[in-house]
Amino acid sequence: MTLDPPSGGPLLVFDFDGVLVDGMAEYWYSARRAALRLDPGLQLPELAPPAFARLRPLIHKGWEMVLVAAELATVGFDLEAALAGYDQFCARAIERRSWSPAALQEALEAVRRDAIERDRSAWWALHRPFPGVPQRLKSLAAEEADWLVLTTKGAAFARELLAAFDLVPLAVYGHEDGSKPEVLLRLALQGRPLWFVEDRRPTLEAVRATPGLESVRCFLVSWGYLGPGDRDHLPGGIALLEPEQLAAPLARWP
Repeated sequence: MTLDPPSGGPLLVFDFDGVLVDGMAEYWYSARRAALRLDPGLQLPELAPPAFARLRPLIHKGWEMVLVAAELATVGFDLEAALAGYDQFCARAIERRSWSPAALQEALEAVRRDAIERDRSAWWALHRPFPGVPQRLKSLAAEEADWLVLTTKGAAFARELLAAFDLVPLAVYGHEDGSKPEVLLRLALQGRPLWFVEDRRPTLEAVRATPGLESVRCFLVSWGYLGPGDRDHLPGGIALLEPEQLAAPLARWP
């Protein structure tokens, strides 16, 4: 996507899930129904259990949500063990159930397709912007700053959901545009100061380790889907961003 001519201020690059939009209700809605398609005998609550929210920061791909949902119905489920060894937990679970990532992903996408086709407005209602975020995004223009979205979702999906919240970013980059460091490298060629706002510490650390992105200011949002210890001992170049700091003028950001 071609950007407009640069303004005099920084270009703020926001992640989508966990930074601008809270999609936890949708994650559970879709993951629960996909798990039930694969195993109708599962006993899963309508509302997301606390254990699902605690595991969400560790989930990297959509199919993992379905697997986690199914495992929550297992007798004797050990949350602390899953948190301590998430990758091993997933590997054991998928082997025990004789499922495949492809089958899990297809079940998830089928649930989402059905939900959107049946009642699109109800589907959008499962997502909500984090408090104060839309207002702050709309006020950035007064500080000569522009903002865009960089997400692992599809760009069209993110753009449509942002429009439902009356938010129009300068651009939206989705998974089809490449990895986040790759997109940031292209944006850096414009010569504008880049500020990257994200809720996954490993993503921020990957950006900091990418040659050519040393000058990007990185922010880890405190309200996102943070994993255990994500706030602790942040390396240089990554600052924790609290809601009150988000609301403050850019000159006062950490």
